[in-house]
Amino acid sequence: MMREQQPAKRGQMILYLALLAVVVACMVALSMCDKPVDSPDTRHSGGDTLDIAIEYSPVTYYTYEDTLGGYNYDLLRLMSRIAGCPMKFHPVVTLEKSLAGLDDGRYDVVVAQFPMTAGDTARYAFTQPIYIDQQVLVQRRDSHAIHSQLDLAGDTVWVVKGSPMIQRIASLSREIGDTIYAHVDELYGPEQLMMMVSAGEIRYAVVNRSIARAMASRLPNLDRSVAISLSQFQSWIVAKDRQSLCDSLNRWHMQVKRDTTAYLGLQRRYFGGTFPTLAR
Repeated sequence: MMREQQPAKRGQMILYLALLAVVVACMVALSMCDKPVDSPDTRHSGGDTLDIAIEYSPVTYYTYEDTLGGYNYDLLRLMSRIAGCPMKFHPVVTLEKSLAGLDDGRYDVVVAQFPMTAGDTARYAFTQPIYIDQQVLVQRRDSHAIHSQLDLAGDTVWVVKGSPMIQRIASLSREIGDTIYAHVDELYGPEQLMMMVSAGEIRYAVVNRSIARAMASRLPNLDRSVAISLSQFQSWIVAKDRQSLCDSLNRWHMQVKRDTTAYLGLQRRYFGGTFPTLAR
């Protein structure tokens, strides 16, 4: 019986590997945007323009044919119109490079899947919560799928370099009384890690639930039912010494919220519903 299923599985694997190759090629091209080479595109724009490093993902920022979209991207555009503040978007792939650009002044704001933790607030300033998310385990739907955090003991999960998810895996190891190994990937973002899981290149990855949900229709062989963390605030990141910019972003965000039609419409479009008003 198992032998009869092998050709279908091989064909499915070839399809996933082909999809992975296409995505990786796109990501390599996009990653050229955030390399610190000496060119005008990687220097700060100057003036009143805000340079925003924005993560390329189904939730944050994406391109489809000639269309640009993403919850954070569309929200920032609304804020830009309200405030009369020009914004320049820099699509990025790796979180580490985004934060490096924030540290050296190339970017004013980093918009990425970066759950706010107590330790990170000592290093960066965070805007008021933009939405609430949760970290989940992504794995293939097969007979070897795990159903509990406890089942990860002795196993390895892949996470994006620079992500607080690394700290969460360490905490989870202590909670279950056994070691869970975190493989820190330096090249890819969460979407690409999911593609690698789907293709069978790696077994487990930890990503935000919003991304896993957005990718569900494209990667139907993945399971995202095992939660790794509690619900967490997702905020935008600003340099620690630029609290005035953080305050401005918060003020513009509140102004967008007052236009309930546009604001709730964004939530329904990208999250399939609305979430409670968030405040700090």
